Amino acid sequence: MTAISPDRLIELRKLRGLGRPKLAKLSGLSERQIARLEGALPMKDAPSAKMLTQLSDALRVEPGAFSGDAPLTDSDFDFTHGKSCSCC
Repeated sequence: MTAISPDRLIELRKLRGLGRPKLAKLSGLSERQIARLEGALPMKDAPSAKMLTQLSDALRVEPGAFSGDAPLTDSDFDFTHGKSCSCC
């Protein structure tokens, strides 16, 4: 499973113009879970593969984009991944 960098998750969320409430709604995660993943609250458990998939689908990025190990590239943004959206 790919690790989630809190800073990268925040960066991706802001690039998409989303607040935590909207990302929570799009991903099916709670605002509290998003806050934990972004480092605003302490993590109880490691994020599951399902959570990673839900975030990946909601933000329309490849799961590897969450690691934060390297700068984001065009290959991180896969608009055909998961569900389609009405915005593009």
